[in-house]
Amino acid sequence: MKKLVVLTGAGISAESGIRTFRDMGGLWEEYDVMEVASPEGWQKDPKLVTRFYNERRRELFKVEPNRGHIELAEAEKEFDVHIITQNIDNLHERAGSTKVMHLHGELTIARSSVDEDLLYDIGNKDIKIGDLCEKGSQLRPHIVWFGEAVPLIPEAARIVAQADIFAVVGTSLNVYPAAGLLDSAPRNIPIFLIDPNDVSVHSRFDVTFIKEPSSTGVAKMLEMIRAK
Repeated sequence: MKKLVVLTGAGISAESGIRTFRDMGGLWEEYDVMEVASPEGWQKDPKLVTRFYNERRRELFKVEPNRGHIELAEAEKEFDVHIITQNIDNLHERAGSTKVMHLHGELTIARSSVDEDLLYDIGNKDIKIGDLCEKGSQLRPHIVWFGEAVPLIPEAARIVAQADIFAVVGTSLNVYPAAGLLDSAPRNIPIFLIDPNDVSVHSRFDVTFIKEPSSTGVAKMLEMIRAK
């Protein structure tokens, strides 16, 4: 069974109705990103940060996985599918994908603000000021904020390096270090890039571009793979 590794970004979730920081008329205009997505913002106003992610979590449970998520989950019948996502939602899991790595954290998990290894599955519940970990410290969203390290990158690069097929779905490849995962792909494997917008990639790669949203582009990619 061939190993299909897929890096997904905000575009695939946006098709389900999840707003992104970079959407026109989206969250950039309501919040200064550094106030809600940085360690400094957390130190300055944990109430604001907590409220922001509580709103995102509530929004998440009002939307459903789209055809792109579902096609990737169903592809597990034919391929060893590994999803590496920059998204903090759980739409891949809800669609049925079983191997999902969240590079930037997860909305449905809270963590200790003093020990990043203390994680708590909160599902759709709010985090409240006064909710403490077992060490007596305030719980915070389990999100990798701007300025923080992305601890799963080495493991993600290892998975990409073992791929027989690599796909990039719904991401501009502008956010590092995740965008650098393309460099870990073996040189001789098929690489697909699915996005309705123009995305530039390294010239050393022979990339098949599918200029469509994930809801139709993932199915088209799978048809192309089967035809080879």
